[in-house]
Amino acid sequence: MRQFAELIKTLDSTNKTTLKVEALTKYFNNAPDRDKVWTIAILSHRRPPRPVNTTLMRLWASEIANIPLWLFEESYHIVGDLAETIALVIPPSSASSEKSLSQFLQEIIDLKPKSEEEKKEYLKENWLSLNYYERFVFTKLITGSFRIGVSQKLMTRALSKATDIDEDILAYKMMGDWNAAKTTYTKLILEENEEDFLSKPYPFYLAYAIEDQPEDLGDVNQWSAEHKWDGIRSQVIIRNNELFVWSRGEELVTDKYPEFEKFVGVIPNGTVIDGEILPFPKGEIGTFKDLQTRIGRKTVSKNLLKKTPVILKAYDVLEWHGEDIRQKAFKDRRAILEKLYTEVKSDGLPLHLSYTIQFKSWEEAAEERERSREVKSEGLMLKRLDSPYLVGRKKGDWWKWKVDPLTIDAVLTYAMRGHGRRSNLFTDYTFGLWDEKKEELVTFAKAYSGLTDAEFRKLDAWIKKNTLERFGPVRSVTPHHVFEVAFEGIAESKRHKSGVATRFPRILRWRTDKKIEEANTLEDLKALIP
Repeated sequence: MRQFAELIKTLDSTNKTTLKVEALTKYFNNAPDRDKVWTIAILSHRRPPRPVNTTLMRLWASEIANIPLWLFEESYHIVGDLAETIALVIPPSSASSEKSLSQFLQEIIDLKPKSEEEKKEYLKENWLSLNYYERFVFTKLITGSFRIGVSQKLMTRALSKATDIDEDILAYKMMGDWNAAKTTYTKLILEENEEDFLSKPYPFYLAYAIEDQPEDLGDVNQWSAEHKWDGIRSQVIIRNNELFVWSRGEELVTDKYPEFEKFVGVIPNGTVIDGEILPFPKGEIGTFKDLQTRIGRKTVSKNLLKKTPVILKAYDVLEWHGEDIRQKAFKDRRAILEKLYTEVKSDGLPLHLSYTIQFKSWEEAAEERERSREVKSEGLMLKRLDSPYLVGRKKGDWWKWKVDPLTIDAVLTYAMRGHGRRSNLFTDYTFGLWDEKKEELVTFAKAYSGLTDAEFRKLDAWIKKNTLERFGPVRSVTPHHVFEVAFEGIAESKRHKSGVATRFPRILRWRTDKKIEEANTLEDLKALIP
């Protein structure tokens, strides 16, 4: 545990990529193999289930620290991180545990079914016998919320340095549904395991957003375009007459989309298709809100299958007749995909092709991009015709060119403290629009990004002087400031007081030139619903 805590401390104390890779490489060269496996799991978000809810943890920590719960809560809101707050308020200890990371994690797994009293005693014993940083890391393991600025790409790079195994091979090895409690470092990283191949997806290739003008990409004839669909990026795998459906978040979701079972026996074995799962109610592409009725459901009822069926909008083929074809040019992979689609489209499969578009000029491409919302897409994807299918986010061959966001001018109505480095500032905001009938502001969205640090500090000082009411960490404020709020999508919603749900809201700019009477109305917002 001491070794892992030192690693986390090093990673958390620097923004330099080279230092992070160096620390990870050193760790993977020296840590016990069982600890290595758990470190890989934790840094790739494969944590064990949380054994204790955070409400009890806050209560017990305040008791052990001998402070009232309200003071602990105030401290928590100032610090902004539960594990750090607990590590700070509990009496300091100079002790250090000799137990390994894997021992602690096995204890955490075993803790889940135990009684509250047993859980309290376990936490108390460890909180009081670990030094500050070990206590902080131990609590993070309990809550499962490690956010230390280490991407899987950095971890893969460090593992490659430690093992001399190619980064792309390591990225593939770490994909899929493996369990740190049931595998070994040798099996996961060092060995080649043929039995793992059956269900494993390939690492996804991700695009960067266009930063300047598309003309900077060069000759338009070297590029293929298609619409950027707003669904769940997925790989659908057919091998050995079995179906496997993976989301981009490395979650196996086969049972969530039983429609795709129709692919088995029709699409050849040894096929991996990269595409987007889209809702398809009433025979046309729906909204992401439609798709949300399918996400997270433990079981998919017949009624839901009928109300919100899904399709796979296919972009690319990565494996064909069992051969990895990612190094082939995009135009050649598309030719295989289009031939496959032509051969099976009469079989009534929930498989649709994301058609490619060739343009004579970038002006033509811009015109097609402008009609994206008409076809329910987010913009265009631009892919170089000769590009291979790479691993992760790489600049050069694939770009996303999204339409400009929808915007509305809204009034700041509530504020809450932020987290991390912003935990001492009010930076999480709620916005309202005018209900003209009732002549009042109705909340419709929350946002916490888009302002500069200087603007956040200025607004924080104003909020503290203009608070109307306090609701725990939330403050209502005098309606005074107008902000232009941007969002990617909009849909009707019975769950929201405004009757509208927005997707990915964020602050575009502070409208210091506008009075609150000039902010938009709910009717203005609803007029944006397609």
